[in-house]
Amino acid sequence: MKELGSTVLNWVTSTGLKILVALIILWIAFKLINRLARKVEKKLDENGKLDKTLVKMFVSAGKTLAKCLVVLALVGYLGIDTSGVAALIASLGVMIGLAVNGALGNIAGGVLLLLTRPYKVDDYVEVAGQAGTVEAINLVSTKLVTVDNRVVYVPNGSASASNIVNYTEKDIRRVDHTFAIAYGSDFNKAKEILQAVMEKNEKVLKDPAPFARVCTQSGGNVELTCRAWTATANYWDVYFDLLESSKNELQAAGIAMPRQQVDVHLHQA
Repeated sequence: MKELGSTVLNWVTSTGLKILVALIILWIAFKLINRLARKVEKKLDENGKLDKTLVKMFVSAGKTLAKCLVVLALVGYLGIDTSGVAALIASLGVMIGLAVNGALGNIAGGVLLLLTRPYKVDDYVEVAGQAGTVEAINLVSTKLVTVDNRVVYVPNGSASASNIVNYTEKDIRRVDHTFAIAYGSDFNKAKEILQAVMEKNEKVLKDPAPFARVCTQSGGNVELTCRAWTATANYWDVYFDLLESSKNELQAAGIAMPRQQVDVHLHQA
């Protein structure tokens, strides 16, 4: 028991103390790296010379590399043969590379996205069946935030191989609406009302000019299409403003909306 106690005491005062010091250094170093990374990212964003997407990617890669170097240094401090660790890491890298072939495809997709730049941070996009604002383009995935504040991670391999719709790349967008009126209503009057609603809206651009015309005729109603251009930032405001104003103006002018109806015929034997 005395020998066992002496052995445990020696281990605690030597190796155990080293491990404790290493853990404290690791915690402090990771905290400092995270803080420094945030400051560097903020400074580069304020500078504005580099694209926000590239800043986030480079800072993230630098932070990961710095943490790996700290871990390797502490492994050497603990007396573990780093050459053996390096060989082990290399072997694991080969095995992991074979096992995560999809992840390598995502990395290649991320590089392709950064080179072709179909979207960048803060763009609103639809990619691989998901729509949202781009918050970050990481090494293996793109982080999207949806309009209802859900976070979606899209693998870069899928993103680079799918159709990408960028809603905010252009400065202006077109708002399209279709209104149905009863077949017996005055469609010329309805067209004038819709044209006036678009022209009165301050956020609707004068050039290209707004457009209102009959687009479809059927047995029970006539459909009119409205097209108005606006700044991309004002798209949803104009979308809902035109929808509400048009409904109110058409109703006030006595333009009847089509209603579903069923004709029932009774046959007596």
